Amino acid sequence: MDKASIEKLEFKTDAGLGHIARIGLICLQTDQTIEHEMASLLHGEGIACYHARIANSMDVTPDTLRQMQHDLPETAALLPSQFGFDAIGYGCTSGATMIGEERVSQIIREIHPGAQVSNPITACKAALTALDIRRIALVTPYAPDVTTEMQANLKAAGFDINAVASFNQSNDFIVARITSDSILNAIQTIGSRDDCDAVFVSCTSLRALSVIALAEAHIAKPVISSNQALAWHLMRLANLNHRPANSGQLFQH
Repeated sequence: MDKASIEKLEFKTDAGLGHIARIGLICLQTDQTIEHEMASLLHGEGIACYHARIANSMDVTPDTLRQMQHDLPETAALLPSQFGFDAIGYGCTSGATMIGEERVSQIIREIHPGAQVSNPITACKAALTALDIRRIALVTPYAPDVTTEMQANLKAAGFDINAVASFNQSNDFIVARITSDSILNAIQTIGSRDDCDAVFVSCTSLRALSVIALAEAHIAKPVISSNQALAWHLMRLANLNHRPANSGQLFQH
């Protein structure tokens, strides 16, 4: 068949997917959880989420986390600027802590100047402010050198970290295999203290989303996780008032 015999079809175009909000997400190469949990939160008519993966080490240390700063511009550029993103999230709580939240935002905005930018630690602070909470308990999967940096970051922002507990893991592969029941038990144990008014479960690799509602019912306090907070913040930055079911008290704000 020659080219002249190929029938040309008529077509129309529209605004495409995400005509209400287009959200970009920079995921870690080693993350096994964030895309799954985000898919259950960032859904709905007219909402589209696009992912790009950034190179990182399976071994989570302050040095390997800071290394991502060098790859962040190239990864951000994998999200096509022609899409017109409303909001873009860098999906690493500890990475944003080590690199610096403002530096992360600056790098992404250099590629996407019209987009709002967030990350899980910034989103956590916004969530706690929306909930009017200052006294929290912190649950992490990290080794002490990463956990203490995050604790100091939150304290510097004016939050009282009255209890800290960790699974003490540096291997991100293992972190993603920590069971949701283990996370639930950790929240219930540390969240039962009288000197905390909420629990923050840090790390996008932890499978926390499915147990947030159960944990809140048990401790009668808000529970915030990295993926939940990031999804909430990206939605609100994109002017979405979306309230996914069974995803925690945070989405009432």
